[in-house]
Amino acid sequence: MIKVATVMHDLCMIHTDLKPENVLLVSSEYIKVPDYKSSSHTPKDSSYFKRMPKSSAIKVIDFGSTTYERPDQNYIVSTRHYRAPEVILGLGWTYPCDIWSVGCILVELCTGEALFQTHENLEHLAMMERVLGPLPQHMLKRVDRHAEKYVRRGRLDWPEGAASRESIKSVMKLPRLQNLIMQHVDHSAGDLTHLLQGLLRYDPTDRLTAREALRHPFFTRDQLRR
Repeated sequence: MIKVATVMHDLCMIHTDLKPENVLLVSSEYIKVPDYKSSSHTPKDSSYFKRMPKSSAIKVIDFGSTTYERPDQNYIVSTRHYRAPEVILGLGWTYPCDIWSVGCILVELCTGEALFQTHENLEHLAMMERVLGPLPQHMLKRVDRHAEKYVRRGRLDWPEGAASRESIKSVMKLPRLQNLIMQHVDHSAGDLTHLLQGLLRYDPTDRLTAREALRHPFFTRDQLRR
């Protein structure tokens, strides 16, 4: 997925709608392996096997929203759960919005659930702060007129501006990114967390590029050992 983003960005193309539904396996072939975590049943019970793809090769689809870089890109892009903070805040966007989406997808592949399960902007931003820490002041000071209502006295208007108690509960139950990854990864959790922290940096100018992500130790460490 990051390789695909690298190729696209080298061609000056921004996908703008990267999400699991748009990332397909090239081959439908799979093998069955025992799923010991799902049950205490014996491995002979076919109900407790999981299907593992024979090949990890993927292809990205749905280029209907793909665009070339332009200086006036301020409209809303990306499916909600994979939408970068600069898009929500109306700060303009470019290649890094794809990188944020990739980060969200990788977390979802790790945990089995979307990282930010919401349909409301303020709650979405509050979830980001819960998982990743406070939004930078310099970004909150530059929000466009449509996003001004999400900011009060230089910080996110949360929980004061929450739509309901249920919304506050949805945010509060989220763990920090490092703790979330450690719940699901037995090895390489440190490298994966570090990679995700680079992909999910708030400031798009500080976010890893696709090419920088490919050189991250999470991908290169095993190659160096060979």
